[in-house]
Amino acid sequence: MITKLIVAVTLLVSVNGFSQKPVEERANNGDTSTVNQLLQLSKDKLATAPDSTITIALQAVDLADKIEFLKGKALALKNVGLGYYYQGKYVETLDYWTRSLAIFETLKDETGIANLLSNIGAVYNDRGDDVKALDYGLRSLSLAEKLKDTLRILSASNLVANIYNGKPQTKDKALTYLLKALPLCEKTGNTEALGIISGNIGDIYYEKGNDSKAVEYYNKAIDVLGSHPMVPFAYNGIGKVYARQGNYNQALNYHNLALSMAEKLDVKLRIIESLQGLADVYHKKENFSTAIAYYDRAEKLADESKLNHSLKDIYKAAAETYEQAGDFRHAYAYQRKLDNIKDTLFNEATEKKLGALQFEFDLQKKQTEINLLTKDKDLQTAKIKRQQFAKNAFLVGLLLAFTIAALIYRGYLVKARTHKILDKQKNEIENLLLNILPKEVAVELQTKGHATPRQYESVSVMFTDFQAFTVLADSMPPDQLVAELDSCFMAFDAIIEKYNLEKIKTIGDSYMCAGGIPVSDLPHVLNIAKAGLEIQQYITDHNLVRMERGLKPWVVRIGIHVGPVIAGVVGKKKYAYDIWGSTVNIASRMESNGEAGRVNISHAVYEIIKDYYVCTHRGKITAKNIGDIDMYFIEDKPNGKMTLKVPKELVASR
Repeated sequence: MITKLIVAVTLLVSVNGFSQKPVEERANNGDTSTVNQLLQLSKDKLATAPDSTITIALQAVDLADKIEFLKGKALALKNVGLGYYYQGKYVETLDYWTRSLAIFETLKDETGIANLLSNIGAVYNDRGDDVKALDYGLRSLSLAEKLKDTLRILSASNLVANIYNGKPQTKDKALTYLLKALPLCEKTGNTEALGIISGNIGDIYYEKGNDSKAVEYYNKAIDVLGSHPMVPFAYNGIGKVYARQGNYNQALNYHNLALSMAEKLDVKLRIIESLQGLADVYHKKENFSTAIAYYDRAEKLADESKLNHSLKDIYKAAAETYEQAGDFRHAYAYQRKLDNIKDTLFNEATEKKLGALQFEFDLQKKQTEINLLTKDKDLQTAKIKRQQFAKNAFLVGLLLAFTIAALIYRGYLVKARTHKILDKQKNEIENLLLNILPKEVAVELQTKGHATPRQYESVSVMFTDFQAFTVLADSMPPDQLVAELDSCFMAFDAIIEKYNLEKIKTIGDSYMCAGGIPVSDLPHVLNIAKAGLEIQQYITDHNLVRMERGLKPWVVRIGIHVGPVIAGVVGKKKYAYDIWGSTVNIASRMESNGEAGRVNISHAVYEIIKDYYVCTHRGKITAKNIGDIDMYFIEDKPNGKMTLKVPKELVASR
């Protein structure tokens, strides 16, 4: 929960160290004095009545606008944003802070720019967008260090430390930043920041399992902050320590105290933390109904405020609570919510954007070019006058040259349009070919006019088949049957593409794919096993929807084998990429001898994936010219780290 607390330090510094300085412009001194008084009054109301902060600051905006008091307007817009931030209304917060930042940039007020950059970064950090948060934080820190502004350095440093704390591998670095920030608090005499940072340090020590250090810093935060809106965070921290030590009564006392203070101050994030803390304690006491009630309250508040990190913790805890309570339907629903929020938080593999960091350099470079142009303006004007007479002499020639150039250009445009049409047709043909054949085979067919059949020593082959499909087909209208089958096969296509597999063909309701072709891929056996399990999971979820609509479920058998195959292109008028060999036949036998809802694999596949999945032996089948083959079901339970240990024979075959 350190995220919100460090953000609070950022905003606290920006209020105390910035907005209270009166500024005078060309407007009437009496009017600017009124604006400054409104700014101070709105700041004073922030901790206890953020609604009043917004109302008063908007009055300051209107007055500053009327008297053209730009800096006063920028400060007033910032205070409006602070009021919305304390209410958890982040869209409105960003709106007002972005408008404030634009005015500071117009005024070239670097102190104001550093302040707003840090505040905007804090909002993005609240929303879980670490990339943007770090971008704004580093820009703010760079300006603060340039200005040697201790308050701004403290604000931006804490924002950066908060981002580092959000990742397990950089928590120690975050602790280092926070411990270095304590002397800055003492230097500036900012006791509130000192108390808040102490709470942050206590939270990191809690996560590291150092309870005594955690309680020491939590208590230090409580002593320093008094009745500050961030005090509930420290009380919740002590409650967590007691809960971990098994002292549930004391844990409940501290979490209830935190909840009472947070509700009185109407600070939504602290309310959510307190509700989570109470729910966690009741969960440990095995009072599941009470725990679920608190989780529900926390979820509603977190969802309203779009606090994704809080939602992730709530979904995970609620799923575990429902599971222990024996309510598997709700446990499954919350597990799905958890999977979705994890995708939102962690599956976006993004890189840090350098454009924002390059902005100042490009701006300065452009300004230098403008200055040089201005300096040479007089010389350029004189030079143009001297050249005007000579240019007039060539006017007729230039007109003639223009006419010729226009004719040439017209011919060029005609050719360009023709080439564009041809390129479009070529791309359409290539895309159509890629939909039929693997890329490598399609390229060979285009460049050589034919595709050479190849022998592959290790290829994994998977067959799927819908059980009792003929019965289903007889009971459904043709258009509905085809649409349903098409929907399933499109889902299968997406799954095998995800695991770098190659679709071979479909025959009626049977689907065939392979791994390790046309380009060797060492983990293909593990990948095809994962794909088979994911297809079964898709069919399970799909059937839940069908049964809710009163329709019969579709069940699928899946069989997988690995071994040598021959692959190539057959046909001339209608190309088809296909594979042949006993491996294909055995994979088909694995499917036909499997069971609905299960993934049936051969002994060869089992030997490769047994370290990664729990498998159940289910007997043998006899294959022509091969003999008895053992069969196994994959139980979809990971048996270790999902990093493929490639057998020596597969490495050699590559």
